[in-house]
Amino acid sequence: MFRRLAIGRVTTFVGNAIAPVALAFAVLDLTGSVVALGVVVGARSIANVALLLLGGVLADRLPRSVILQGASTAAAVSQALTAAAVLLGFASVPLLVVLSVVNGAVSAASLPAASALTPQTVPPGLVRQANALVRMGINTAVVTGASLGGMLAALASPGWAMAVAAGIFAVASLFYARVRAPEIDDDAPTRPWADLRAGWREFTARSWVWSVVAAMMVINAAVIGGMQVLGPSVADTTVGRLAWGFVLGAQTVGALVGGVLASRWQPRRALVFGTALVAVMALPLLTLAHAPQVVPLLAANFVGGFAVEQFGIAWDVALQENVPQDHLARVYSYDAAGSFVAIPIGEIAVGPLSHRFGTALTLSGLAVLVVLAVAGALCSPSLRALTRGDARPVP
Repeated sequence: MFRRLAIGRVTTFVGNAIAPVALAFAVLDLTGSVVALGVVVGARSIANVALLLLGGVLADRLPRSVILQGASTAAAVSQALTAAAVLLGFASVPLLVVLSVVNGAVSAASLPAASALTPQTVPPGLVRQANALVRMGINTAVVTGASLGGMLAALASPGWAMAVAAGIFAVASLFYARVRAPEIDDDAPTRPWADLRAGWREFTARSWVWSVVAAMMVINAAVIGGMQVLGPSVADTTVGRLAWGFVLGAQTVGALVGGVLASRWQPRRALVFGTALVAVMALPLLTLAHAPQVVPLLAANFVGGFAVEQFGIAWDVALQENVPQDHLARVYSYDAAGSFVAIPIGEIAVGPLSHRFGTALTLSGLAVLVVLAVAGALCSPSLRALTRGDARPVP
């Protein structure tokens, strides 16, 4: 079961890595506007955040593998329609916004289900190793997907890159269809508001959870706004589209190496250690602002990916060790909703900010926000006190 789930998730992330690279260059080709690009990618993020909580409720009540299968099928359809619009010449910003909303909605349904399903497919003693293995596979997928997306956009066209992503999502759906795992509360009545309140109580009962999520809200908005909106625009005038795909891939190569380390060793206060290392994500933003050449960008993104992966594995293990299984998907959905809620603001705002203050100054300001957010999270006493293996209802 775990093998099929892992292959499905890895395949999904190959598609997820190709799609935004292709979409960014498609919008730039269509409009030449960073502001328009921010609107299109921001629409996807808004839909994703708006439906994440519902996705968590569904994943705690319905068969998680079925949710993943349906979400992958819907993603394949939306990407195929986007590819057709670009290739056949009838793409427009409003149409791309609508298709981005659909893609964001299906992603919201799949994320909590995928995260919560992993511990159901392995023995309890192998949860950390399973998370590390999945994340290493995902990071490999993102390396491959980002590089392939940049290559296809440069050598063929963004539309063909989207068509490839659509086929990959269809393959992922086939793997999810073969996952069989025991379901949680299979016969329990679904009461959306009561379920959401119960998930909220679990989420807020642990101050280390919401303090980290609050920090990630700021960090994600800054990093994604900088790298996914301003990044392609800078790349078009400096390193080029093909090189930009490899630059994005370098981050996940670093994460892959970091995952190997994290699977074999983590400090006793792994989450504190990982959270502190997230501050390194300021480095790619500063490099993009002040040294947008291939070698510095590759190095900065590699180091950033290595650092962030220490946090990612520690975070998954901390949640899975401390949150009851029948509430885990809902806590993941609150985690994702909180972490992602400001991303549309970052994506939409960076274009006008860069026009007003300049791209370099805007990227530098985003880097400062990353460091300040990490410092704020580390001020939480419960985060600093949390150690691996803690399984307390309230830290």
